[in-house]
Amino acid sequence: MPLDVGGWELAGCLAIVVVGAVVQGSIGFGINLMVAPVMAVLAPGSVPGSMVLLSLPLTITMLLREHHAIDWFGVRWILTGRVPGTLLGLLVVALVSDALLATVVGVVIVAGVVLSLVHPGVGVNRHSALTSGFAAGAMGTAAAVDGPPMALLYQHHEGHTIRATLAVCFVAGAAMSGIALGIAGDLTLEQLALSLVLLPGLLVGLAISHFMGPRLHPKVLRPAVLVFAAAAGTVAIVNGLSSL
Repeated sequence: MPLDVGGWELAGCLAIVVVGAVVQGSIGFGINLMVAPVMAVLAPGSVPGSMVLLSLPLTITMLLREHHAIDWFGVRWILTGRVPGTLLGLLVVALVSDALLATVVGVVIVAGVVLSLVHPGVGVNRHSALTSGFAAGAMGTAAAVDGPPMALLYQHHEGHTIRATLAVCFVAGAAMSGIALGIAGDLTLEQLALSLVLLPGLLVGLAISHFMGPRLHPKVLRPAVLVFAAAAGTVAIVNGLSSL
């Protein structure tokens, strides 16, 4: 198996990918927040490359489904800020080991959860969108988790606007991060192979979200996502530190 992932580990990765795809397809974000820390534990070496590759088909589908609700003003400034953020994230990947990167993933996840709980939210303007894009670029490239900064920015918007706007940012951001990682030699064929193995789970989760989305209220689902992410992030930190 790619990256020497065993049967039980692969089953765990598939299961969390299904759940993550259901969540993301329903509320607009969450797959990387939920899946990255689990992948960092079950398949060391898969993050960030496998997650960057795996997120593309999901976000493209979401973009096509709700493209009419995109906030192009926010997208423009988020992507502008994402360019230097991507370079910073690439530097982190180049300088740290897999074990340390797993720890970074966990720290990023827990920090994102804390910010989601305590941050009151800000309006979408040029400065807030630039800052959000920079943070998303750094986090997405280094740890395959770029959703929290943008979700915070749009947390008070309508669901279809959140899903559509974040989807277009995720597609462009994943392309930036993937190209940067590829140029730096940090995107491997084994990561691609693992992404292809996990792709059926992603498609199943997306199909489920198509039916469950209208029945899942974000105010109910969001706390559950954050609790799970905090627990998974903590596990990633502990496992990463124990491998140093």
